[in-house]
Amino acid sequence: VQLQASGGGLVQAGDSLRLSCAASGRTFSSEAMGWFRQGPGKKRVFVAAMGWPGDTAYYADSAKGRFTISGDNAANTTYLQMTNLRPEDTAVYYCAARNSAVIHFTSGQYNYWGQGTQVTVSS
Repeated sequence: VQLQASGGGLVQAGDSLRLSCAASGRTFSSEAMGWFRQGPGKKRVFVAAMGWPGDTAYYADSAKGRFTISGDNAANTTYLQMTNLRPEDTAVYYCAARNSAVIHFTSGQYNYWGQGTQVTVSS
């Protein structure tokens, strides 16, 4: 099972980015998917997660109102749409999947991880 995160880049404050997380080796159609991020010198923290069947989502306070998590079961891909980006959003963003339909906010509860994609927001 592999998760491939992509879509990161260097943007200016106020810009938008859409991160993608493509799964292979297994169909994630009934599992919770999450996004975490790790800034320079910081711990990996929860950003957003989506449960199954996809009508429930939770966000970190820092992401509420700006980020949206969504999924495309046919494409076996999860997305994180990020708008109004701020310099403090600069981090490596990781996607993750659980062997459960229930959302969890702790990274240790996720079973599969992507390799991370760098997001850098300049002021």
